[in-house]
Amino acid sequence: MNYRIVIDAGHGGDDGGATGNGIIEKDLTLLISNYMYNRLKELGIPVSITRTEDITLSPAERVDNILSKYGNNSNVIVVSNHINAGGGEGAEIIYALRNNSNLSNIISNNLENAGQNVRKVYQRRLPSDTSKDYYFIHRNTGYTQPIIVEYGFLDNINDSNKLKNNWQNYAEAVVKGLAEYTNTPYDLGVEDYYVVKKGDSLYSIAKIYNTTVENIKKLNNLTSNTLSIGQKLKINDQIDNPIEENIYIVKSGDTLYSIAKKFNVKLDNLKEANNLTSNMLSLNQKLIIPKISNKEDYLLYEVKKGDNLYNIANSYNTTVSDIMSLNNLSSNTLSIGQVLKVPLKEIENTNSTEYTSYTIKKGDSLYSISKTYGVSVEDIMKYNNLKTNLLNIGQTIKIPLSNNTKTYIVKRGDTLYSIAKANNTTVEEIKTKNNLTSNTLTIGKTLKI
Repeated sequence: MNYRIVIDAGHGGDDGGATGNGIIEKDLTLLISNYMYNRLKELGIPVSITRTEDITLSPAERVDNILSKYGNNSNVIVVSNHINAGGGEGAEIIYALRNNSNLSNIISNNLENAGQNVRKVYQRRLPSDTSKDYYFIHRNTGYTQPIIVEYGFLDNINDSNKLKNNWQNYAEAVVKGLAEYTNTPYDLGVEDYYVVKKGDSLYSIAKIYNTTVENIKKLNNLTSNTLSIGQKLKINDQIDNPIEENIYIVKSGDTLYSIAKKFNVKLDNLKEANNLTSNMLSLNQKLIIPKISNKEDYLLYEVKKGDNLYNIANSYNTTVSDIMSLNNLSSNTLSIGQVLKVPLKEIENTNSTEYTSYTIKKGDSLYSISKTYGVSVEDIMKYNNLKTNLLNIGQTIKIPLSNNTKTYIVKRGDTLYSIAKANNTTVEEIKTKNNLTSNTLTIGKTLKI
């Protein structure tokens, strides 16, 4: 039978799916789906995908999308990728009432070989009509062979760590299972892999292959030294000898995210340099890697209670996208105490700074702020295009400064004492002018002197 495969990236757009432990379902399913799409193309299996970007698809649109790819035929396999929630642990595979469990069992075996526990392979019936499937992706897709793959539980700390570190291995396991089911010759591509065995550590593997732990972690997007038995690790990296100085050739398993991380460039900058409108890549595609400055142009910020990426970006005159790219974040979820790199524009100390930023605290009013900074309420409203005096806690506003107001940008290692001494003033005077209640400083903060 000439099989055709449709990869469905679950959720998307306004439908984020489940969230937890730094994972947003719609983002991870897209990464998994794009990876699988590229690998199946490489293996020569006819394949299509429901979405390659963060777009919203209604159930009806998703089904229409699936059936429009290769028609309503029994040789069409649909793999709908999802991440589970609800406190369990391990993967699940659900298949349609009209199909047998052969495909699901093959994929289950390969997921287990990749180090992920499989809780169950099963069917689920609609309670109101047990002759029908519970999930629309099974119920409404005609004669096709649809399966839902739940790769793990993002609200389970063990599974979430596995998903973050091993999602490519799990996606590859499904690819291998599909190749087996469709009788397609399977290979891992051009890269060398090592399969983790009992007793292995990153150090022992690095020693065997004459490489470093950091290099293996970088190649495999690992955030910790934890390994799972059966996990596949890339060992040889072929990016060190590109055919041109700033050209990279896309290899099996690559994603825009992993390439941006390898070269320490922003995802948006990588897309812009290559005129890309989506995250889709093709094997052997040439990518221009934008040059980056070696200059440290970021500050370290420790996340506090009540923080979110939006108010942090506003406070430091940057964007949520830039912060996420610099920190390789895949979601907007933050943890108290987490340390973020916050990009900074090049700013020099000056005696004619146009404005300083101020974040609204409980009890603030435009009047009290104007009094503290010696400017009028009218000027603050005009400078920030404010129509009313209403302020929100956490809101960041710009305070216009007169030409003779001296300001200082806090740098790493600064203290109030060292700043006061350098500017021939006192600690108390700086604290009074800046409404400071402690001697704690934040790198990148603008102080009135």
